[in-house]
Amino acid sequence: MYSDTEIRVIRDRQIIEIFLRENTFIHLYSLGDLDDFFWPDTQWIALQSGNKIISVIMLYNDTRMPVLLAHNHRKTPLEIKNTPLLGSLLPTKLNAHVSVDFRDLLKREYHLTTSGLHYKMGLIDPTFVHNRETGDVKKLNSEDREELRWLYQESYPDNWFNERMLQTGHYYGIKINRRIVSVAGVHVFSEKYRVAALGNITTHPAYRNRGFAEEVTAHLCQQLFNRVDHIGLNVHSNNRSAIRCYQKLGFEIVGHYEECSLKRMD
Repeated sequence: MYSDTEIRVIRDRQIIEIFLRENTFIHLYSLGDLDDFFWPDTQWIALQSGNKIISVIMLYNDTRMPVLLAHNHRKTPLEIKNTPLLGSLLPTKLNAHVSVDFRDLLKREYHLTTSGLHYKMGLIDPTFVHNRETGDVKKLNSEDREELRWLYQESYPDNWFNERMLQTGHYYGIKINRRIVSVAGVHVFSEKYRVAALGNITTHPAYRNRGFAEEVTAHLCQQLFNRVDHIGLNVHSNNRSAIRCYQKLGFEIVGHYEECSLKRMD
């Protein structure tokens, strides 16, 4: 029990990393956000009892809507009723990826609208990835920005594509008649912290069921393994076809959480 739980802002990257490394795959996004590329846009909050850190959560200040990552990986649940309110350190409106205990904590202060259960998947067995032929895949860059916008509008209009991520050099696609018909990229990449989180993976509806998503994702992972040790992704639990594709590539479900939109109560 944590009867004396308190919250505080924390900016010591070493302390944060030590905690997050207790479960690298669960905290893959947060670990990547320790990188200088993302760090200026982050706010970190520690829940602690005395000098012992119970959990660390992160707010990413995206220009469209702040996103809270609040995952508890430890077997012992937080003592919710004794945890101080978080609202004083969080915005009025935000999106959130939350484990069950943090969801219940935030419900004391916010109206929650959930988009459902999501899985965290980690690339546990990369054998298939390394053996997959990916000769049709090309590296994408800022010159492909307009083509990517078109593809996402056609095939993945609800995605969260930050064009700044093209600067990482880890977006790859398949082109047919000079149009990008399949793409795989990253939401988070850090060579310093040796982690990458895949994202914005899609194939145009007219070109699905040809193995393109598998091919571009395999090629992306092949390139990433030259610079990172852990690769993961998030996927909606209802997206069975995507889950099967990732499992074929060697990904396994390592955790789950809810994606929610939050609005503070009046």
